Amino acid sequence: MLLLATVFILLGTWQVQRLFWKLDLIARVEARIHAQPMPPPPQPAWPDIAAPTHEYLRVTAEGTFDHARAVLVQAVTERGAGFWVMTPLRQADGTTILVNRGFVPPDRRDTASRSEGDIAGPVRVTGLVRMSEPGGGFLRANDPAHGRWYSRDVAAIATATGLKGVAPYFLDADATPNPGGLPAGGLTIVRFRNSHLVYALTWYAMAAMSIGAMLVLGRHARRAG
Repeated sequence: MLLLATVFILLGTWQVQRLFWKLDLIARVEARIHAQPMPPPPQPAWPDIAAPTHEYLRVTAEGTFDHARAVLVQAVTERGAGFWVMTPLRQADGTTILVNRGFVPPDRRDTASRSEGDIAGPVRVTGLVRMSEPGGGFLRANDPAHGRWYSRDVAAIATATGLKGVAPYFLDADATPNPGGLPAGGLTIVRFRNSHLVYALTWYAMAAMSIGAMLVLGRHARRAG
């Protein structure tokens, strides 16, 4: 019982440490989301791109959209099922950033049905840096050969569309309206599961129960002796 109590206390303490780590992460992400936009990470910084330091940075990128190489990625949003429109943004330095311009419903997946949203010429896009989603979605692998995408896999999309010099991240565009209302941006959900306090209290309660059981057994043993 003493060994169990020690293990439970250690597990509870570990969860408390995880709780403070998660709260710090949430605070850092909130600060990034609401900060003034900065330029996107340039090509020399790409090898150092990582979720802990870059995801959800608010940036503004400039360039020209390559609508001919846009791909649709299946999505489930607060507006229902549909597609994310992933469009290459060619920058002045020759590099490209994939931009998730936003959501379109199934009946508007055809570009011809929302052609006014295909902005021509130089544009400025403000959004959040997101990490690539390699492989596919739940139980569904991306199928580039048939144009079926279930995750925003930057490298695979770049290969399938023949893009070169593509950033290893993509941008989730903000809610700035596009002509015609589609694609609809600003649907990024930033949510972190934080159950560490519940887990910590559970482990500490089990430690207390183990200590209590040990005391009861000890009392019975003394009486029996």
